[in-house]
Amino acid sequence: MILPRYHVAASAIRGAGKGLFLDEAVPAGRVITAPDGIDRTFGLAEIVGSAELSAQFHASARWFEDRYTLSPDWPDECYINHSFTPNGLWHLGFVFALAELPAGTEITVDYRHLLPPGGAEDFVDSVTGETIVGLTWFESLAGSTRALASLLDATQR
Repeated sequence: MILPRYHVAASAIRGAGKGLFLDEAVPAGRVITAPDGIDRTFGLAEIVGSAELSAQFHASARWFEDRYTLSPDWPDECYINHSFTPNGLWHLGFVFALAELPAGTEITVDYRHLLPPGGAEDFVDSVTGETIVGLTWFESLAGSTRALASLLDATQR
């Protein structure tokens, strides 16, 4: 579920296709997207071991540990693009605004949190040209937890 008003349009990120853009300002620390309509998650081994599920892996996101969702219907949340310097923080399926985001902002997150550990995207970061490689579960959870705690501390001052 996307909480602020938004629209999907051509991305400003080279090669990204479409992006998700805010139609209203969002304060730092606020939730932009929250999980909903997730009826189940799949273990990575289950996905890799099934021809049907692995064919949908391009539409997956890691939620926790080795558990992934598959979204072959491509909901609008799937139009959030990657950046190594994102304006959204992916944390356990939620996306938080990392700063005050004005209307018109294209939302980005670091895809390394969504990929399997060591798994690489089939495209590179548009700014750096670097390969986007999934973090371990510990790196992802520890990093996003520290970032969220810091963000929330900053917004309470």
